[in-house]
Amino acid sequence: MKDQAGALKFDRRRMLGVMAAPLAAQAAGGLPAVKIGKHEVTRLVAGYNPIGGYSHAVPKLSEIMRGWFTPERTLDYALACERNGINTWQISVDRKVFGALRAARERGSKLQHICLMRDEEPATWKEIAELKPIAVMHHGGVTDRFFYSGQQGKVRDFLKKAHDLGLTAGVSSHVPEHIARLEDAGWEQDLYMTCLYNVVREPAKLQAALGDVPVDELFLAHDPEKMLAVVRQVKRPCLAFKVFAAGRLCGSAASMEKAMRFAYRNMKPGDGLIVGMFPILSDEMAANAGLVKRILTES
Repeated sequence: MKDQAGALKFDRRRMLGVMAAPLAAQAAGGLPAVKIGKHEVTRLVAGYNPIGGYSHAVPKLSEIMRGWFTPERTLDYALACERNGINTWQISVDRKVFGALRAARERGSKLQHICLMRDEEPATWKEIAELKPIAVMHHGGVTDRFFYSGQQGKVRDFLKKAHDLGLTAGVSSHVPEHIARLEDAGWEQDLYMTCLYNVVREPAKLQAALGDVPVDELFLAHDPEKMLAVVRQVKRPCLAFKVFAAGRLCGSAASMEKAMRFAYRNMKPGDGLIVGMFPILSDEMAANAGLVKRILTES
């Protein structure tokens, strides 16, 4: 590795093809799964970012996402993922999502969740633990800032705190070198979340390389292969995210399939993808689950 770069009330209205249907309507047969700790996790995990309004594009799209995902639609999203064979949801610290999880469980849902978080206040840690995540993850943007500023010991403190609470714990990062350093450090992390695009490059290095700095996040075409080279080498399971470059590769079905195929082909058999979905125009949960199942089960 050294050389590697409160429960809410919900209505049951239909919206744009995503319905709060009974769980008995789940599709027969699930997606291929991997082991994370003692849990079986489908190799497609539902993401959170559109729910919180993190488009990684422009502020107006972020605002549209955040407003569209009402508590009712957030519940419908969770149940639709489960109906389509996705058994795990990566969430963030968000009361709207916590309410949806509780409401889904009241309906009989078995959907698991992984919580992406910072070092929260004690009351929030307690609430997160009570929701029984299968893992908690140190937030990637915070991880990378700590590494850039020489404060990476705070990431290890997070892992220790989570383990003291009996929680499986991992680290998220956008930077391949940070994942490599974590693996070499011999720390106690159980898994990683690995961004396929390094959107947190240091401005000084960009200035030196480009003679300028971008207005916003920079998505470079060869970033996925750099992160996946590290993903293949680390021993712990990895859940890669931003496979579609935050929607930039969603212009056609062919480009989406190409991106997914590349990611699965270049990760370990025990790894998976996290994909955030925004079903305002189409049933993305069914489409993505179908695509992943076809990619992973074809001979």
